[in-house]
Parts: sequence; structure tokens; C-alpha cells
Amino acid sequence: MVAALLATTACQGDDQAAGPSTAAPTGSASAGGSTASAVPSGSASTGGSTPETTAPTGDSGTGSSTPTATGSGDSGETGGGNGTQYADCEADGLTTEVELQDERGETPRHFLLTVTNKAKTPCVLNDAPQVRLKAGNDAPIVETLGEPDSEPVVVEGGGKAYAGLYVFGNDEGGEAEYDQSDRFTATLVAGEGTELSGTLTFDLPDGLDTVSVDDAARVNGWAGTEGLAMRPITQL
Repeated sequence: MVAALLATTACQGDDQAAGPSTAAPTGSASAGGSTASAVPSGSASTGGSTPETTAPTGDSGTGSSTPTATGSGDSGETGGGNGTQYADCEADGLTTEVELQDERGETPRHFLLTVTNKAKTPCVLNDAPQVRLKAGNDAPIVETLGEPDSEPVVVEGGGKAYAGLYVFGNDEGGEAEYDQSDRFTATLVAGEGTELSGTLTFDLPDGLDTVSVDDAARVNGWAGTEGLAMRPITQL
């Protein structure tokens, strides 16, 4: 009996000694689980904050400022005050030409004034030219037909601009004598608030030594096409 009791006691001691060995894996697994969950959580938090606060904000601010600066530069006025990025046309930078618009045998009344920009860069013509039908700066200025277009005409390098001119409105016959002109002059108007910028001379077309002129004369402002310049004038 004593031997049996000793054997039983020895078996129980072995079972108790084996119990702690099963607890160790449980503690190790718990520690490993907490480590695994902490590392991913910390990694995700760090990676998410960097792109949200750095890259998008910096790129957006740079992109919005550059176009604004460029746009302001393109739309700025020049010293001439004509509202464009180009300088006013100067008289010595233009060539002139006159074309009679009436049929042969009719009284010369309607003329097309043409200027050509000799430079390679654009220049600007403002309002209507101040046309005189007689020599000298004391000669009266021809009235403008209606209100001149307030938009400046940009003449490209080598390009042309036009103005329509009506010089004589008297239809009375007989032997009355009228004022005669052998050329036209046109003073250019500079941008708003600045001085006039030179005078052009338009010689009459071949075959005309002089033309009759009177106070019915009218000029149409600068235009980019012959049609726009002459259409109102041909109604006179």
C-alpha cells in the first residue's frame, strides 16, 4: 500500500510540473499578438499623414499663382495708354495710299485711305485720324462720321488699316467755284491722355490733280478691313 501511494503522488507531481509549460506558450502568443497589432497601427498612421499635409498643398499653391502673374502681364497697358501690349503707330513707320471709290466720270467724292505698317512688330491706331483737306495745321479738321470705334486697331507687322473719306457733298451745277485740294493729311491720335503722334500725307491717286471739297466732308475711323472702313461712307 505504501508503494502504491508513493506512485500516485509521483504521478500528480508530474502533472503539476507539466502545467506551467502549457501556460508559457499562451503568454508568448499574447505578447506576440500585441506587438503585431501595435506595429501596423503605428505604420498606417505615419504613412497617411505625410501625403495629406505636404505634397497636395504645396503643388496646389504653386499652380494657382503662376497663371495669375502671366495674365496680369499680358493685359497691362503700355506707356501710350492704348489698352494693349503694343505701342502706338508712328507716322514715319507707316506708308500711305489713296484709292478713288467712284466710277470714272462721276464727281470724285469717296476715297479709301490705306496705311501699311513697315515694321515687323504690331502697332496700334486709335479712334479716327484727324483729316485735313487743305494745307497747313490751321485748316479745319474733317468731322468724324458718327462716333469712332473706341477699340484700338492693332496693325500687324506688314499689315494694313483703312479709313473711309467723303470730301464733297455739293450737287449744285453751274459755274460756281469750290474749294480744291491736291492732297489729304491725317494726324494720328495717340492713346488716351497722351499727345498726338505725327501726321501722314496722302497724295491723290493718279489722274487726279485736285478734287473739290466742302464742309460736307466726313471721315470714318480706322478699321481692319476695307469694307468696314467704306461701308458707312458709301451711304453719303
